[in-house]
Amino acid sequence: MVASKFITLTFKDPDAYGARQEPLIPTAITEVQKIQVIKEKSSLGEFQTIGRGLSEDHQHQPLIHVERLELLRNMCQDMSLRNLTHNTVSKFVLDRIFVCDKHKILFCQTPKVGNTQWKKVLIVLNGAFSSIEEIPESIVHDHEKNGLPRLSSFSDSEIEKRLKLYFKFFIVRDPFERLISAFKDKFVHNPRFEPWYRHEIAPGIIRKYRKNRTKTRGLQFEDFVRYLGDPNHRWLDLQFGDHIIHWVTYVELCAPCEITYSAVGHHETLEEDAPYILKKAGIDHLVSYPTIPPGITVYNKTKVEHYFSGVSKRDIRRLYARFEGDFKLFGYQKPDFLLN
Repeated sequence: MVASKFITLTFKDPDAYGARQEPLIPTAITEVQKIQVIKEKSSLGEFQTIGRGLSEDHQHQPLIHVERLELLRNMCQDMSLRNLTHNTVSKFVLDRIFVCDKHKILFCQTPKVGNTQWKKVLIVLNGAFSSIEEIPESIVHDHEKNGLPRLSSFSDSEIEKRLKLYFKFFIVRDPFERLISAFKDKFVHNPRFEPWYRHEIAPGIIRKYRKNRTKTRGLQFEDFVRYLGDPNHRWLDLQFGDHIIHWVTYVELCAPCEITYSAVGHHETLEEDAPYILKKAGIDHLVSYPTIPPGITVYNKTKVEHYFSGVSKRDIRRLYARFEGDFKLFGYQKPDFLLN
């Protein structure tokens, strides 16, 4: 059984900043075709989710951020999606949320979307280092030394107070491209000397999901997709422990229909979203988000289609069925290769 110790490491995978990139074909990511917001149910009382309309303060936000929060709120209230969009605010969720008490900020970690950079921002804000450049990479994910408490470390009353009063945000990315990034980082390049992914997790997936076990090659993307799309995947998840944070849904990580987030950034528009989030949180005069090389966050349609070209339509449909909530909540379009 794989040890369940929580481990996240530095943001230097092939999709990260400064690494060699595959050719990019810019593809517009519409917020469900510029937010085709569903009509609200007439009996709003049956919903116990976000539960509040947009505040007056939200009305002064740039339109895209208002639309994102409206879409999130309305999709959370769509009862036909409830099983895909709702989650309990468990210890697993609270473990994902990092706290900056000094500036009243909560950040929910969603791996493979540039989280290391946001952790550095919070580390500086908490006063452990005076600038992002001074932070050693070995410190960023060392939770004994980086000065970033998790929300789960507080009492129930303190948790409730922070969830009610603090600025709360997280970042999302096209769900399928995020899974490709996780697969490449953990099972192909694996640059961070994490042998358990290749030597314990990969063999576990192969034993259960590879159709032709005579093949001796390592974990393939089609094996990974078959595992993630299996309705009974939780049996293996329990064995893999907290390592699954790199590929579980945003719903499972951050409970966006139970926690009223102040902002949701998109990896594809991070150049604009990062400054907005810093300003909205009231910290833009204290710290800046690290420089993002041009084009590094653009959705790579060619890459996504290449990886999924070797996966059966049945397995892709099952994968989409699991991640449909992420696609709908955050306005990502269903891939073209699933429309044919």
